Amino acid sequence: MKYSLLVGSVLAMMVSGSAWANADLAKAKNCMACHAVDNKVVGPAFKDVAKKYASDKTAEAKLVQKVLKGGSGVWGAVAMPPNAQVSDAEAKTLVKWVLSLK
Repeated sequence: MKYSLLVGSVLAMMVSGSAWANADLAKAKNCMACHAVDNKVVGPAFKDVAKKYASDKTAEAKLVQKVLKGGSGVWGAVAMPPNAQVSDAEAKTLVKWVLSLK
């Protein structure tokens, strides 16, 4: 019983740690200058993005490209600029994190 609780606690910490790590990556890459997790800033809230794309099987690939190259028109007139400081791997990590938010 104690072993199961210990394993469960460690797994929970690992999962929450990766969530924090991805939030830290979003801050480090300036995503939080225009976005927040729960509310619209300049761009949409990350939770709203996750909700909008929840049933879209192609969302991850589309959003990775949007992070890297920028885009406009999906969330209004304000354009999202390209993010040259974000690598392909970082973009994929960020998008997976955003899509996992509930």
